[in-house]
Amino acid sequence: MKQPLSSKTVPLFLLFLIASGTMFFAGTVFALEISNQGENHLRSIYQQNTTRLDKSSFGLPLFLDSFERDNRVHVDVYGIFNSPFTSIADVLKIPANWCDIVSIHPNVKSCTYGGVPGSGQLTFYVGKKTYQPPEDTRHVVYQYRTVTHHNSYMDTILSADSGPFGTEGHIMRFEAMPLAGGRTFVHVSYEYSDSVALRLAAKVYFATIGRDKVGFTETGTDDDGKPTYIGGPRGSIERNAVRYYFAIQSFMNTQSSAEKNRFKVRISDWYDRTSHYPKQLFDLDRKDYLAFKTSEHGNQLMLQQKITTPLQ
Repeated sequence: MKQPLSSKTVPLFLLFLIASGTMFFAGTVFALEISNQGENHLRSIYQQNTTRLDKSSFGLPLFLDSFERDNRVHVDVYGIFNSPFTSIADVLKIPANWCDIVSIHPNVKSCTYGGVPGSGQLTFYVGKKTYQPPEDTRHVVYQYRTVTHHNSYMDTILSADSGPFGTEGHIMRFEAMPLAGGRTFVHVSYEYSDSVALRLAAKVYFATIGRDKVGFTETGTDDDGKPTYIGGPRGSIERNAVRYYFAIQSFMNTQSSAEKNRFKVRISDWYDRTSHYPKQLFDLDRKDYLAFKTSEHGNQLMLQQKITTPLQ
């Protein structure tokens, strides 16, 4: 008699990718074509989607689009920050700040950086949602670079040529442009290419123990007239893109806090934002999340001290 599928019988590499939100940002020809269009393309998207921003199902000026094609899963998250463009650009052009942003995510246990202004190397320590010391995590190395940065547009990319389990061409992209009233229109794109083995394992996972994991794209209504949402890899990538979007927002919104309290305020702000979407984003009780992140932040500071040429 076959045993039911459980966390002990699902392939380990799949559980790691699902638990960590994959953390792999894959670039494709599609992403590169968009990059070439740059500022004009981002402005066009804003102008064409003002209604979606005003009437978003998020209850915020925020919307997303995603797709699956061949071995790729892609998501674009667009929204408005109530922070001036210059403040955002000045903060996000520094690789060290990206480490403090991505480590807000439950599965990023630590992040270290090194390099020179405008470029650098980031090492992500990725693991389970519960506490893990750095030595028990998987390390993924990304190259950071500022593609464009001037007074009306910013384009930043984190990339890695390859990753675990057959993934390749990893890219995470952040764009921003100023709006009237001291606000900023931002775009976070997130995409990865997987392997045949991973796709087969993911199909099994999302058909069984992962079947209740959903994203934000509405696919219809249930028998009670309530919306139903996309599942599978698209649901997974949507959840994680929104987590990172909120992480950037929380980082910016807490910059004015006293430095000694900034980290505590930042992770509390992020938890409050994600708690509005429990169906998609609930992972841990508040007390556990704050405790795990506080311990992991201490680990991150110690790891960074060991790097001999940190970026100031």
